[in-house]
Amino acid sequence: MPAAGAPTPSSASTPSSGAAMLAPFTNELDRIAPSFRINGSQVRVLQTPTEFYETLKDKIRQAETRIFLSTLYIGKSEKELITTLQEALRAKPKLRLSILTDALRGTREAPEASCASLLTPLIEEFGPDRVEIRMYHTPNLTGLRKRYIPKRVNEGWGLQHMKLYGIDDEILLTGANLSSDYFTNRQDRYHVFSSRDITDYFSDIHGAVSSLSFLILPSDSPAGFAMAWPGTNSAPSPLERPSEFVSASTGLLSTLISPKGVPLILQGGGSESSTAGKKDTSVYVLAQFSQLLSPDTSTELPAISHILQTLSSSKYAKSSWTFTAGYFNPAPSLSKLLVSTASENNTVITASPFANGFYKSPGVSGLLPDAYVLLARRFLRSVHHNKRDSAISLREWRKGTVGEPGAWTYHAKGLWVTLPENKDPSISLIGSSNYTKRSYSLDLEANALIVTENEELKKRLGDEQRWLQENTTVVTRDDLARSERRIGFKVRAAMMVVQLMGGAL
Repeated sequence: MPAAGAPTPSSASTPSSGAAMLAPFTNELDRIAPSFRINGSQVRVLQTPTEFYETLKDKIRQAETRIFLSTLYIGKSEKELITTLQEALRAKPKLRLSILTDALRGTREAPEASCASLLTPLIEEFGPDRVEIRMYHTPNLTGLRKRYIPKRVNEGWGLQHMKLYGIDDEILLTGANLSSDYFTNRQDRYHVFSSRDITDYFSDIHGAVSSLSFLILPSDSPAGFAMAWPGTNSAPSPLERPSEFVSASTGLLSTLISPKGVPLILQGGGSESSTAGKKDTSVYVLAQFSQLLSPDTSTELPAISHILQTLSSSKYAKSSWTFTAGYFNPAPSLSKLLVSTASENNTVITASPFANGFYKSPGVSGLLPDAYVLLARRFLRSVHHNKRDSAISLREWRKGTVGEPGAWTYHAKGLWVTLPENKDPSISLIGSSNYTKRSYSLDLEANALIVTENEELKKRLGDEQRWLQENTTVVTRDDLARSERRIGFKVRAAMMVVQLMGGAL
């Protein structure tokens, strides 16, 4: 639904005034991150988990030369997805497949069925020249810590969290992993970029992190796979020489994620055909690789911080923003910046406890939905303290109750910014990041920041922003203060434990 008080379509700004309003954003963004100029028609916005899954399978079936998939994990029972990859590889002898997941998540169930054992038959059938399976392992979990910390807890020290699904000259960016709930009833966001240059760039990111990861090989062991550290990797093993691993990864990645890492011909106009139309859209490619960079030259946090800082100017008093995170725990600096913007009609969307994937899960994780409620209450307290109650509203997303028939969970994350006198957003951020302290210190994240003057793309972004609100209700400080929503000591204690374990919230 449109935000209250949103301008009418007739009040949309002219292209020239739109460019002037965007300039304070882009001038600094050009110094922060690489970017590519495309036409807005090259960005397709998908809506549902089913549309995401069917689009992914269709593109895999049509693939000619390359498929690269970076994800946290592939569900150990995703036989249909594996069959789709097998059929594509059988049909196209020149097709190559590269998959990158996280080692801790991808081997957690071993020696029982796991993501790693699911993928090794692809290597057995098509050989290592055509299929490469890599699993990234954090350098933060080594020695006694790795030996004694339980598997379900050890992920608190960092994960490969990027979601990059590239097929030939297109890439699908999302926050969704590759498992059945993300294909059926877990709402996320999904953008398809039809751009060889952007796809090539993210392929380079995928390849660089893969060269810093373990190689998965078929094995006769009970687990069905082995993990090897090839001598051709770009760094020594993070388990054996973590400091040298970080030093080598810094040298590899810092240039790649710098604006200077992309040829100027691509940033200036791109090498692609101009048949798509006027290049009216900039796509800034952002990475957060804090655990791999010393010093940290990651680009996502500086980019989003710059956007919010710019919105604090009185020039943008009639702008608006929408921010969403399935797990509502923005890094403290971002929470402060959200509250400090001059924008009006702003909306935060987060999962209701009943739409949280941890709802009624066993152990400490079952306390997390209430922990996020506590964090939301603290955010609204800050909004009230800064006298921004009329400018910022919090909406909880709910579609049924987790565990009951027909229920969905909510996992979407992103930011949209609508300029003064506009109806639809000109700026949108999509990708894997949860925008938490953990995202900015422990996990590997990849994102795309869209800045556009294309009216049709702006409308698609506006429609996305509106349909994500269709299953939401406004929640106030008074709502969260009601007795049934009060948070007990156990939840507060669980939050402390989780944060001590690495900020896994």
